[in-house]
Amino acid sequence: MTSDHSLPLLQPALHEEEEGGGGEPSIARRLTWWQKVLDEEEAKKQVLFSMPMILTNLFYYGILLASVMFAGHLDELDLAGVTLANSWATVTGFAFMTGLSGALETLCGQGFGAKLYRTLGIHLQASCIVSLFFSILISILWFFTEPVLILLHQDTQISKTAALYMKFLIPGIFAYGFLQNILRFLQTQSIVLPLVILSVVPFVIHIGIAYALVHWTVLGFEGAPLAASISLWLSVFMLAIYVTCSKRCKNSWEGISFESFSYIFTNLRLALPSAAMVCLEYWAFEILVLLAGLMKNSETTTSLIAMCVNTETIAYMITYGLSAAARFGSTLVAFVVILLPLMAWFF
Repeated sequence: MTSDHSLPLLQPALHEEEEGGGGEPSIARRLTWWQKVLDEEEAKKQVLFSMPMILTNLFYYGILLASVMFAGHLDELDLAGVTLANSWATVTGFAFMTGLSGALETLCGQGFGAKLYRTLGIHLQASCIVSLFFSILISILWFFTEPVLILLHQDTQISKTAALYMKFLIPGIFAYGFLQNILRFLQTQSIVLPLVILSVVPFVIHIGIAYALVHWTVLGFEGAPLAASISLWLSVFMLAIYVTCSKRCKNSWEGISFESFSYIFTNLRLALPSAAMVCLEYWAFEILVLLAGLMKNSETTTSLIAMCVNTETIAYMITYGLSAAARFGSTLVAFVVILLPLMAWFF
């Protein structure tokens, strides 16, 4: 007698019996199929794994979005400039850093599965070196944001405002690269619940920092991106302290090692294709903001399109968190990842 757990989830659909016909599976049969999916122990594990990652991604993205909101409330030109700057920062920096960290999902995942725990820390250091190098290149590009945006036929005043925002956000790109690497390092060890707390705290602190710098100091508009940079570095320090002090990382993190330099090219072979893939996904939406800047009344159109794209990015963070559970292999996660965008589009 075989147990229920040995039965496959995807079974051939039964046709309606004598009186039904028509070749359609019965409602009872469909409900039974979904009941088996939802009752699977693996599905429950994936939900418990993915929900903390959804919250973590939302809170870290909320740091950047909150700064945009604080700066955008000052006046219409600032709103257009900050939304254009946020889109430019995403397509040239944040998306690229997220993609680069994708190499750790493979390298650290293999090391953790093979119980070569020490190699996880080595790969983390190699990835941070790669992120540091590209952060320097990106910071140079961000410093010359104004002429680049004007070259792309954006409004001169909006480009000037966006460039000012970008200059104060430059320290944040270094922190964001390290942040994404540490997140992948911990995710591959199934350490996810502490990440929720470590993302909520800097997000809440960021609200206070941003409000204080924008409204209580002479910085004003410049205070919003500076607050984002400060909060991102605060997030990195909190994660670094956790990795150093947590007993769950004692085998995977043994301190800084020069051995990591020998793994840089190994990391690059996976990081660059991953970065290209993520950037193309982001560019498909963020290019709409640049196109809006070519229209008449660009202050209004740029702001409106950018706010739509930011709303879409929030929805993307949800599915991005769900995708973190995909390494376990899940029919349920695949269904939810497909269903959520369809529901968002419908409503």
